[in-house]
Amino acid sequence: MEYLNRTADEMLQDMLDAFGAVLIEGPKWCGKTTTAEQIARSVIKLQDTDMRDEYLTTAASKPSMLLQGDTPRLIDEWQDAPVLWDAVRTMVDSRALPGQFVLTGSNAVDRSKIHHSGNGRIARMTMLPMSLWESKESTGEVSLSRLFNEPDYDIDGCRSKMSIEDLIFAACRGGWPATLAARSKKSQLLIARNYVRTICSEDISRIDKKQRNEKLAMQILRSYARNISTLAKKTSMLADVVASGDMECSIDTFSDYVDALERLFVIQDIDAWCPAIRSKTVIRSSHKRGFCDPSIAVALMGLTPDALSVQMKTFGFIFEQMCVRDLKAYTQGIYSQVSYYHDRYDLEADFVLHLEDGRYALIECKLGSREIEEGAGHLLELKRLIREHNEKEKQMPIREPDLLIVLTGGQMAYTRTDGVKIIPLGTLKP
Repeated sequence: MEYLNRTADEMLQDMLDAFGAVLIEGPKWCGKTTTAEQIARSVIKLQDTDMRDEYLTTAASKPSMLLQGDTPRLIDEWQDAPVLWDAVRTMVDSRALPGQFVLTGSNAVDRSKIHHSGNGRIARMTMLPMSLWESKESTGEVSLSRLFNEPDYDIDGCRSKMSIEDLIFAACRGGWPATLAARSKKSQLLIARNYVRTICSEDISRIDKKQRNEKLAMQILRSYARNISTLAKKTSMLADVVASGDMECSIDTFSDYVDALERLFVIQDIDAWCPAIRSKTVIRSSHKRGFCDPSIAVALMGLTPDALSVQMKTFGFIFEQMCVRDLKAYTQGIYSQVSYYHDRYDLEADFVLHLEDGRYALIECKLGSREIEEGAGHLLELKRLIREHNEKEKQMPIREPDLLIVLTGGQMAYTRTDGVKIIPLGTLKP
């Protein structure tokens, strides 16, 4: 099968040019191993059923033997033998050369099983499922990096080839590379459903060898799905879990399951952005609920493309998840961070995309043209409040947003006279 270039490719190469080893983390099935294999010159897969026992025995007795081979050497699912982390660090120190190892893993390892953080030797990067540009569905006519770097960048007339129906199917299918090999659209939709079942039946217990209840894990994930892209509190989701099943669940148990799902990179909540832009305003600081890919929520709610096509309010929340997945992918190489803003007056920005150098964009996600005016109004009001704050608080100014963007499910990009960029998600690229 043809390898489709990923936004992580360039970042991986840059990190290998600078560090002795690179750890690629992220949800299972998102393409970490395949991406690493494009650059690796030798590979060892710890979950190879024919060799697993021998690999683990060797790791327990003399782990350095598993590190011998042409470099960069890929060590896939390294967390099955955590001792390899310290062995890699030691080998990197002894060789004193960049680009020695690539480690991949689908869950965060128990830190008590490693003795050194790896700082300065092992760099970290996170992958996500494929964005629309990586799956060749976005036209890529609008570059996010050029939007930040070129004030006069003209996007007017750039077009998406994706209809609302196309976006709905892409969200239901998800960004899983395995869907590329599926033989029909119907079979493509099975990947996310199988992913969810595997997470609940196997991975959530395997991650730290703590036996967890598959049914409870599924109920917790379904509660998350019902509250996707909202600020639902853990207590309300717990009540939802208890009400929907026939088993007890305490807040501590709920938190334990959520922690495991976060370590598996399945749940990926969004933090709040809390600038003091107007006095005595309560800014909501709870997490916005989210998954690594929109298809997880779709699978958990038992939805289909046909069902979503007549539930556009629900799809609005799913669309927001697709937007944040793609935004993270497109800014991966510039160490971005995504948050949200929402105050007690319901003034909001669905996302605040922060770059490492301090620049940031306020972003609203709106499916249709009727919602664009509302989204643009929120962004302009936030910018006005920041400017007003800076006039009063000259000693502690807040940087004004560098971009105001409304991401839409429409087909044509343009810049409004007030400076707000209206951009179809199906036109974006890094």
